[in-house]
Amino acid sequence: MNNQDITLIDVAALLPEAVIDLKYATQDNLTGQVVYCESRCLLHPDAAKGLVRCFQVARLAGYNLKIFDAYRPQQAQHIFWAHLPDPQYVADTRQGSHHSRGVAIDLTLLDEQGQELDMGAGFDEMTERSHPFYPHLPVQMQRNRLLLNAVMAAGGFQGIASEWWHFELPDALTYPLLADLFDCFPPKNLA
Repeated sequence: MNNQDITLIDVAALLPEAVIDLKYATQDNLTGQVVYCESRCLLHPDAAKGLVRCFQVARLAGYNLKIFDAYRPQQAQHIFWAHLPDPQYVADTRQGSHHSRGVAIDLTLLDEQGQELDMGAGFDEMTERSHPFYPHLPVQMQRNRLLLNAVMAAGGFQGIASEWWHFELPDALTYPLLADLFDCFPPKNLA
């Protein structure tokens, strides 16, 4: 299957009740700059199908999904790697990000009042405290992270060792890197 055979799914249209806050279309991210020229939340059809199940399970428990990132242009990955060339937190551009395959998503849970569950570390906080099973957090934050993991597992997603918010399909590497579907702003001095 090549890039022309894949039509990504618009998550805003698929799940209109989910909250979408694409951090890379704002300055509230690891670069401190707006990266995406467009605020489009897209996923590969396989990942979108799984996300629908995650959403249904979250709703059963009284929660909602808040999405920070989904499909990511490869040019954005180059910007992130230039800013933080650490493969523990940013995928090396030689391999490419699973976001650029459309099969990874960054998100959290919202409670019935629309408040984010406290995960003990913020999105894009690239520290050990962001590791999903970081032992030095209070019990409630551990429970919140475990709940998010369970919700995502219900849709067939798995987490990674360094970011509590990142989930991807288990066979992500079998999906091709996709051509950039929208542009990114050129980075300002990221030093």
